[in-house]
Parts: sequence; structure tokens; C-alpha cells
Amino acid sequence: MFENLNQSVTALRGIGEETAEALAEMKIYTIHDLLEYFPYRFEDYSLKDLSEVQHDEKVTVEGKVHSEPALAYFGKKKSKLTIRLFVGSYLIKVVFFNQPYLKNKIIMNETITVTGKWDAHRQTITANEMQAGANAKAKDFEPVYSLRGKVTTKGMRKFINIAFNQYGHFIEETLPEAFLTKYRLLNRQDASRKMHFPDNPEDVKQARRRFVYEEFLVFQLKMQALRKFEREHSPGITQNYDLTKVKEFISSLPFPLTNAQKRVVNEVLAELKSPLRMNRLLQGDVGSGKTVVAAIGLFSSVTAGFQGALMVPTEILAEQHAVSLKDLLGPFGVKCELLTSSVKGKRRREILEELAEGKVDILIGTHALIQDEVIFKRLGFVITDEQHRFGVEQRRVLREKGESPDVLFMTATPIPRTLAITVFGEMDVSVIDEMPAGRKTIETYWAKPEMLERVLAFVEKELVKGHQAYVICPLIEESDKLDVQNAIDVHTTLTHYFQNRYKIGLMHGRLSADEKDSVMKQFSTNEVQVLVSTTVVEVGVNVPNATMMVIYDAERFGLSQLHQLRGRVGRGSDQSFCILLASPKSEVGQERMRIMTETNDGFVLSEKDLELRGPGDFFGKKQSGVPEFKVADMVHDYRALETARNDAAMLIQSDTFWTSPDYKFLRAQLEESGVLEGEKLD
Repeated sequence: MFENLNQSVTALRGIGEETAEALAEMKIYTIHDLLEYFPYRFEDYSLKDLSEVQHDEKVTVEGKVHSEPALAYFGKKKSKLTIRLFVGSYLIKVVFFNQPYLKNKIIMNETITVTGKWDAHRQTITANEMQAGANAKAKDFEPVYSLRGKVTTKGMRKFINIAFNQYGHFIEETLPEAFLTKYRLLNRQDASRKMHFPDNPEDVKQARRRFVYEEFLVFQLKMQALRKFEREHSPGITQNYDLTKVKEFISSLPFPLTNAQKRVVNEVLAELKSPLRMNRLLQGDVGSGKTVVAAIGLFSSVTAGFQGALMVPTEILAEQHAVSLKDLLGPFGVKCELLTSSVKGKRRREILEELAEGKVDILIGTHALIQDEVIFKRLGFVITDEQHRFGVEQRRVLREKGESPDVLFMTATPIPRTLAITVFGEMDVSVIDEMPAGRKTIETYWAKPEMLERVLAFVEKELVKGHQAYVICPLIEESDKLDVQNAIDVHTTLTHYFQNRYKIGLMHGRLSADEKDSVMKQFSTNEVQVLVSTTVVEVGVNVPNATMMVIYDAERFGLSQLHQLRGRVGRGSDQSFCILLASPKSEVGQERMRIMTETNDGFVLSEKDLELRGPGDFFGKKQSGVPEFKVADMVHDYRALETARNDAAMLIQSDTFWTSPDYKFLRAQLEESGVLEGEKLD
């Protein structure tokens, strides 16, 4: 199969060097690439009865021309051509924009076929295609390809047709017969043909089902093989912690653990004691108490004679974790130190010396922890907070500072189950899905920008009570590209509004680390009552006295980011509020605002965010590790994803998979990916 299909596209009749270059721009080099270049959508040209067509739906109709075409010009070189058309029992209007040449092709009383958008209220089709004669379309259902350069839709269809005629019979099956039967899937050759040459929507549906399952199964096999390989080839360390001391530490905490925290602590402790290396993702909503779980895990490791490391993305967050861990663990004789790029000179040298000698038990810091100069004596437990903000390489370097230390990744971005089992398929996942007792739900309101005066009056009510407020803006300063409020302008406005009554601080990404620290310290100690900021406060800032958040241009943020921002308030015992200032133009923007006011559950929001934005944008960075599939869609095909994951887990553990000829193609995919040599997936 592969020898024949791996030939250059120039082996096909009618494709020369110039066309091959144009196809190469679309990453089509071989016949196999061409056959697997699937359409991204399909045009349905089947004739519809207008009584069954929804308003704004795309439709193809056939009818008799009932009026002479009327052509009118407007603007610069713009035109509008209008005719009346009898379609069944309907007399409708058809409008063609900027196609004046059609005037001579449309003849009274002749039958034509038009395709366009149906306006049920005006009984009008705004048409983008017209053909003369009845049954003008050769096919009712045609594929549409994503094209670049000189390649046309007609040309692409022709090339694929030639490829199928010459080489289609070389397409071999990659899935075992048992799976095809179990899930009633088309064989690979038939599925490929129906993807490119469907007769109806059902053909596409069945072909997609097959390829969706295959893509997910291959991906999940890689994930499960990686998990198996890592477990077998990187034995961990058995950490025999002192259970009595750990229980004593837990009972010293100022609040009882929630049931969810207890469950996760037990999972972490069991893996510390296990000889297998921990590779766990801990998800917990904003304020659910992940830091306490981290503290218990780190303390347990220290009682077993090891050192711990906590790596976080920002200096502010590192400082806050250092303060809270020193408060919690100091009384038990655990020495915690902070290492960031701000720690310099003699102090830095002292910390590094003590760390190498084993006198520092826990090191908290930013990516400064992965510098070559940082040497641990006996690193046993590594925790990475907001782990998706670090690249795979950064996480690996920290892990290699010890001899196979146990690893826990934490995130306050609730990751939808669909994404978690895809992106983090090689990890175990723990979830804290319960909030500590006494936490009040943050009341969230959506206000239009013209209501700003009322919003500021509401903010002042909270300030009068001695509380504080955050005001969040998308940009630092004015931009020609985006009509958004910016932090500097808003700071000026609020300084004027609250003059002589309250102090307004300003925080953004262009300030130096020292300047940011200074502003945050002033806000933490209530020297500044209102903090105007860009999204640098999104993660980890903890000021329990802040009870009010106002977010300008809230429609510019995704749901997960809005939820992260909102989580900066509601950290004390007082009622907190979040006001979204927004006038979204799109339906998606309006839906986002509505969802935010209806739920405080980060996991519900994350699923909705995934539906509205798609997986590629969820983490905000392409380094997130979200795989790109040709056909499958993680959001809409999540049931197939779960099925494929379960099947992959079962196959990887079975002897048959590694020996039977039925699985040779799937095994070949694993070998190509490098997973079996222990290489990390891209």
C-alpha cells in the first residue's frame, strides 16, 4: 500500500511540476496526501420545497423566470440584478449582487436553477450561483476543499478523481475487522471514496464516523503507550512518609479539608509511597484549595527525607505561595525558600548553597528553578502550578533535577473532560470539585457601558464599607486596531472620579517586577483601594478584602479567562460582586455574558467555552499540546473520543495487540511516532 501511495503526485496523469508545487503549498506531496486531503464542508444542491426551508437557510431551487432582469448600479462598480421566479406555487424574488453579466443569460419563461440564502420574510433568495436549464447540477452534493494559491475547486476535484481511478484500490485497511464489525464502520477504501464523492449527507456521516474513530484511536494509542512506557521505564522512588506527622499537620490546619480535598490527598499520598513515578494532573476551580493539597504532599515528602519544588508562572504568585507555605510549614520545622529572578547576589548564593546541602526542604519559584545553577541534594516531589503556562521542555528540565521525582501538575483553569483526556491522556487526573464551606457565590452582573455611572456608584458602596476593588482592562494603552478601554485611560478616569476619597493603583505587564510588587503590596495592605489592571492579575493574586471586580470590554475575553479574573474576588467571608461591562455585537459574545451571569462553576464554563471557541483557543497558546485532527472534532465528537480512549487503554495492556497481524498498521503508527523509544509526543 504505502510504496504505491507514497509516490509523488507527479505520478498522476495531468499533474506536472507546476501543479505539484501548488499542491505542495497545501502540504500535499504524495498520492496518499492527496487522497487524505478531505473536504472541510459540503454544498447541498438538492432541490428543496420552499415550504420546508428555514429563514436564512442556504437553498437550491429550480423555477421559471417570470420577469425581465432589472439591473441597477450603485456605489463604485457595484450592481444589483433582480428577477421574479416561479418556484412551485411560490412567486419569489431573486437578487444577484455584482454579477451584471447574468442579465444576458436569464431569459423570460426559461427554467433556471439558483442557489443562495432564503429570506422567508421577504420571500427573496440572495443568490450566489445560477445555472440555465432544469437539473443543471451534475451532482446534488459536492465537496468543498480548503485551497491555496492557484489550485481551484474544480481542479482539486479532478486531481482527486484521477488519484482514485489510478490508485484507489491500493488503500488498505488500518483497523482490525473486529472494530469495524463492533462499531459498524465503513472500510477505509469505501470511507475515503464517500468523503470525496458522497451522494448525500448520510454518506458523509458514515465516512466521518470511520475517520473520527480512527484518528482518535491512533492518538489515544500513542497517549496510552507513552503512559505505559513512562511507568515501566522510569521507576519512581518509594517515599515512606511519617503518617503520624502528616496527620498532625493536617489537624493543625485552620480549616477542615473538604471531602474532595481528602480524596485527592489520599491519591497523592498513595502515589508518593508507590514505587511507580507519579504523573498526575490536579484540577481545581479558583479557590477550591489546591495549595493546601500541595502543602500536604510537600510536607509528606519532606518527612520521608526528600526535598520539594513548586514552580509557578509569575513572581507575584511565587511570593504568595512562599508566604503561605512558610506560615503553614514553618511551625513543623520545614525550611521553605523563594527563588525568583529578583533574588540576587549574596542571598541567592546562600539559598543555592543550602539547597545543594539539603538544608532547604522546599524551594518555591518561577522558571528560575530550572536554571543550571539550581541543584537539589535529594529532590523527591515536583509541583508545577498553572502547568499549561510552561512548555513541555521547561517541565521536563525541572523533573530532571532529581532521580525520577514524583510529579504533580496543578491548574485552576478547569479543563473540560474532553480536553483533559486528549491533551493529558498520559496522566492520571484528580479533580477538586467542591468548594470550602462558608464561601459565598460571587454575584455576577452584565452592564452596558452607558451604565458606567451606576456601576461606579455600586463600586463606591463597597469602598465605603472598607473593601477594595479590581478594575480590569484588555489593553495597556490606546490602540488603533481595537476600540477598547485601556488601563491608562481608565486609571485617569477613576483617579478623577474618586479624587480625594480613594487611592487608585495601576498595574500592567510593562511595569518592572519591582514596580508590580510595589503596586501589589500597596493593594494587599489597603494603601490602594482600587487596582486598575490588565490581565496580569488573572492568576493567583490573593487579597481577601477585595470584594468588587469590574471588567471593561468583557466580551473580548473567553469564558475561562473571565472566570479566572472573577476568582480574584470572593476570597474572604464577605459577599463579592463581578460586573461585566460589555456591549457584544455577536451572538457568541452575548451568549458568553449570559453564561457568566448564570453560573460560577468553572467546569460548566470550561465546557461552554470549548463549544464557543474551539479547542485551539482554549489555552490561549498553541503550545498547549492540543492535537490537530483532519476530520475529528474533540468537542462535537467527544463520545467517540471516550470510546477510543477506552479501546486504546485495553489494547495497550493486551498481549494480542503487540503480536497479532490484525494490529500491524496501528503498531506501525506507534513506531513512527517514536513513543516506543520513550520520545515525548509533540
